Amino acid sequence: MENQAVEGVVGNAVEAVQAVPEKVQASAAALKDMISSLTGMAVDFGLKLLAAIIVLAGGMWIAKRIARSFKRMLERRKADASLVSFLGSFINILLRIFVVIISLATVGVQMTSIVAVLGAASLAVGMALSGTMQNFAGGIIIMFLKPFKVDDIITTADGKTGVVKKIMIFTTEIHTFDNQVILLPNGALSNSQITNLSMTDTRRADLSIAISYGDNIDVARKEIIAIIKADKRVLKDPAPVVFVAELADSAVVLGVRYWTKSGDMLPSRGDMMEAIYNKLPKKKIHFPFPQMDVHVKK
Repeated sequence: MENQAVEGVVGNAVEAVQAVPEKVQASAAALKDMISSLTGMAVDFGLKLLAAIIVLAGGMWIAKRIARSFKRMLERRKADASLVSFLGSFINILLRIFVVIISLATVGVQMTSIVAVLGAASLAVGMALSGTMQNFAGGIIIMFLKPFKVDDIITTADGKTGVVKKIMIFTTEIHTFDNQVILLPNGALSNSQITNLSMTDTRRADLSIAISYGDNIDVARKEIIAIIKADKRVLKDPAPVVFVAELADSAVVLGVRYWTKSGDMLPSRGDMMEAIYNKLPKKKIHFPFPQMDVHVKK
């Protein structure tokens, strides 16, 4: 009995020892298959990533070219400069978004996942960037209602004056007369007061000339009218006028009004003021300093 028990134990031990190499071989084979599978997946993902990078780089270049060609086509058809600027910016951004989506699809991201993510992101971004969406809507309103266009001179509600250079999706670029570049949000522009100084062909210039009490108003009026009519930029109709605008503390203030073309109004004002300043004293018309008479009682 003892011999049979010993033989059974020895037999089991021998079988266990013989099974070890088989298990090791099976584990090694499984590990080899896993490494091979991972290597294949890495190579496949690497190729997809390389393709996505190529698609992204090439797509951005193509999108830029298409947007530029689109703008040139509109310019050749003599489309409004404001429309060219706005649509060119819009098409450029839209094409870039399309290229990014194609690149993600090339990597292997499912389109349904992209659409779902874009939907959620659009909601979140829309809530976070509500002001930006207002600027986008303001840009569309500006394009359709056309309160101003490229090359117009405008003054905003907060006093900024300049020439409109670009009307983009979210902002409008103006250049001031001292060569500053200002980017104005379209939302604010579409919802606030805008003064368009270029919408009409002609404009009226208003000057205030202070002369001393006791000076001859008729002589001053005659000389100022002569100075105005001598300037070729001044329109004959409506005729220029000079009138007493105010009896101030230290001077009689004469109001001067004349009409010019819109582009000539600002340059003519400075020239007119200088000519009046140089000529009136020769006719014994004086420009008084602020003064106050003080009477002392003893």
